Amino acid sequence: MTNDVLLTVKDLVIQAQGEDGPKTLIDGLDLTLKRGEVLGLIGESGAGKSTIGLGTMGFTRDGCQFAGGSVTFDGIELTKASAKVRRGLRSTRIAYVAQSAAASFNPAYSLIRQYSEFPVLAAGRNRKDVEQEAIEAYRRMHLPNPDEIGFRYPHQVSGGQLQRAMTAMAMGCQPDLIIFDEPTTALDVTTQIEVLEAIREAVREFGTAAIYITHDLAVVSQMADRIMVLRHGSLVEEAPTQEMMSDPKEDYTKSLWAVRSFRAPAKAAPGKEEVPLISLQNVNARYGPSGPDVLQDVSFDLYKGRTMAIVGESGSGKTTSARCAMGLLPRRSGDVQMHGVSLPPDYGKRSRDQLQAMQIIYQMADTALNPKQKISDIIGRPVSFYAGLRGKARTERVRDLLNAIDLDPNVYFDRYPGELSGGQKQRIGIARALAADPQVIICDEVTSALDQLVAEGILRLLVKLQEQLHLSYMFITHDIATVEAIADDVVVMQKGRVVEAGAKEQIMAPPHAAYTELLLSSVPEMDPGWLDRVVQARS
Repeated sequence: MTNDVLLTVKDLVIQAQGEDGPKTLIDGLDLTLKRGEVLGLIGESGAGKSTIGLGTMGFTRDGCQFAGGSVTFDGIELTKASAKVRRGLRSTRIAYVAQSAAASFNPAYSLIRQYSEFPVLAAGRNRKDVEQEAIEAYRRMHLPNPDEIGFRYPHQVSGGQLQRAMTAMAMGCQPDLIIFDEPTTALDVTTQIEVLEAIREAVREFGTAAIYITHDLAVVSQMADRIMVLRHGSLVEEAPTQEMMSDPKEDYTKSLWAVRSFRAPAKAAPGKEEVPLISLQNVNARYGPSGPDVLQDVSFDLYKGRTMAIVGESGSGKTTSARCAMGLLPRRSGDVQMHGVSLPPDYGKRSRDQLQAMQIIYQMADTALNPKQKISDIIGRPVSFYAGLRGKARTERVRDLLNAIDLDPNVYFDRYPGELSGGQKQRIGIARALAADPQVIICDEVTSALDQLVAEGILRLLVKLQEQLHLSYMFITHDIATVEAIADDVVVMQKGRVVEAGAKEQIMAPPHAAYTELLLSSVPEMDPGWLDRVVQARS
């Protein structure tokens, strides 16, 4: 890291236009970043982390504006620069890695075409040369089949692979500054280690400065030279990473450090004669008529009133197992039973009662909620479909569901998803699932994109609803801390197979299966030297 200052932010104010006048999002922030330095920005949802990250590029979201202060990048004052100057810097000297890769890629074009678009169209470079560079970038990001994966479309790769493809695209231009906005939230713990190491190697190799935005304190301790803690658009405290991790000064910072202490109440084990609510028995499944099996002989049981966590790396079959249970992906062989009765493989052949009994909350609330529908319509549709309610009865039911997820119906009933925070959107996803009055809810990575304070609130809400409504949860996650917090039973999956399954106390206590040990040892620790030790041990 050199002593040259690349970026200077002075007394920055960013405001959003609201019905009651301007609302201040960033309030008088100062920030400096040297060449080759990595600055970590942490804080809860709504702290202004992403707004600051975009602001350092001279960019504000629709409805927002710079209302004071300055952003100076290598001598260029971006808040006063022309649009042409700012566009010229982006994707050449400043790059951005967004949190939600699924929402950021164009679904109509292959990954490698989107990687090549700017160098070919704007810089006039040879497409074949750029595509070869893309393949090398995919290899550095440890993507499988780097020679071929770029020719797939976004929907043909996992969320973790898509996030790495976006990181590769941002690094392709070897920029002076990269804004990483939660780049590993969609990754499992073993993949996360590879990506963090690849990011760190690239930053060091090219002397790139970076702003690393995250809600994961353990991750930021591995990546950042310095940490800034934010709340409500203002700085809470700032310090070198080692000092911040070992001795935070402010009470708010200390609360972030201690947030993952929540544990759901323990439940009694199911009786030997109890029939599972959902049972997968020797299930095999594949995508397409002739592809390889992505699930191989998968068996596990979910009992009434319990939470079963399914853990494993990206591509291990966690979500695919849930899709087979719901009938969204018809199984090739094996059986899926509810209350001991076999369910049709295809959801289109299931009865309304069978469909109603099993609902899902998706990982990315940004892409799961229709942005053109009001919250009342999003929740109201399953209310009408399953309960047959109309008019005033439907309205009252929607209001009851909003109250159940701790959102004021007087405030949120007529809002659109774009007016909600990430945690609020995820609560709407929960309400939509509850609207069907199900017995089982599949929670697909529902806290992975949320900051730790908001994630804990979602977990507490799910536990409260489980106790009140006697729900069963199939909880898909790569976060071992979430497993510890909420699970009663654990299923560990790898490459489409079940490695081991049982009560949480049995699976999480040593001795572990070799793959389970790998997962547990890959959970980041709030120690700045942890990543170096893990990489060295595995090299």
